[in-house]
Amino acid sequence: MSPLVLETTPAPAALESIATPGLWFGTIAAVIALLVFDFVVTRKPHEVSFKEAVGWSAFYIALPLAFGGWVWAAHGSEIGVKYYTGYIVEKSLSVDNLFVFILILSAFAVPRILQQRVLLIGVAGAIILRGVFIALGASLIATFDWTFLLFGAILLATAVKVFRDAQSTEDEHVDPSNMRIVKMMSKVFPVTGEYHGSKATVTMNGRRALTPLALVMAAIITTDVVFAVDSVPAVFGITSDPYLVFATNAFALLGLRALYFVLEGALSKLVHLGYGLSVILGFIGIKLVLHWAHGVWPGVPTVPTTWSLLVIVGVLAVTVATSLRASKKAELAALQEEHPAFIDPTPGPGRPGPGA
Repeated sequence: MSPLVLETTPAPAALESIATPGLWFGTIAAVIALLVFDFVVTRKPHEVSFKEAVGWSAFYIALPLAFGGWVWAAHGSEIGVKYYTGYIVEKSLSVDNLFVFILILSAFAVPRILQQRVLLIGVAGAIILRGVFIALGASLIATFDWTFLLFGAILLATAVKVFRDAQSTEDEHVDPSNMRIVKMMSKVFPVTGEYHGSKATVTMNGRRALTPLALVMAAIITTDVVFAVDSVPAVFGITSDPYLVFATNAFALLGLRALYFVLEGALSKLVHLGYGLSVILGFIGIKLVLHWAHGVWPGVPTVPTTWSLLVIVGVLAVTVATSLRASKKAELAALQEEHPAFIDPTPGPGRPGPGA
């Protein structure tokens, strides 16, 4: 018997969920309350210190981990593993979101004191869009047997694109004037040439005008649509429970604002993140295709969630390790090029190190 046949999966039309109406209501209310609280915190624009960002990041990581503990205790280890696996996948993809956010904020020259407000708008928009996509995805799964095949194809195509993007040696940049949403909004409303604090619109020459803040928020939300197309099928590849799909998405996104200020300096060092994400997306895409094929031909093996967790964590660990190593080599090479007399202080083959 194939070692992969370790998990029986329900038919696509049988969408089982751990959530009661009360749990759905409580979770949505909690997400809204956290968003409102974040809006209150960011109501007065200010620069976010590293200490503040770390504190909020710790809170928004501890919260989903604790919730996962409750899921595990209340619904068993199998459901708990699915929750944690889905959360890790979504958190990994949210870090990829941060790369794009950095490019957009830089392209629009967003003042640092306004950046967290822009990010929060993006997070709120992303959660709403993910909710819509999750509802559509769950409806498709419950209606059509081939939905998992469609989701698998989307992820495989995305994996190829992400891999090609990772191979690109061109410097990534965003030109706001070439963005469709910016062109559309600029045709309808006049746009001021400078920011006006946290205001999205102002009155100029007796007419309502948009500020650059309105344009950058629209650009962020537009990119949220693209990311939702990738992330929702990815977590449906881990669990078909709409509640767990929503919870993992919401928890991964809620801490994105603070995580941005923690990782903005370190993100440039994750040079292999694109390769790692492409492998993860491709793996989940294959898992979805096998899931669909198993429903048509029962002899086709499926991939257990535990295997998925091990593969995903393993890929992320290797990605981070190789990224940091490559970044260190690049920094040393740059130093040696700038200062020919520079000696690498790290011991290694042929390098005895200082004081030897």
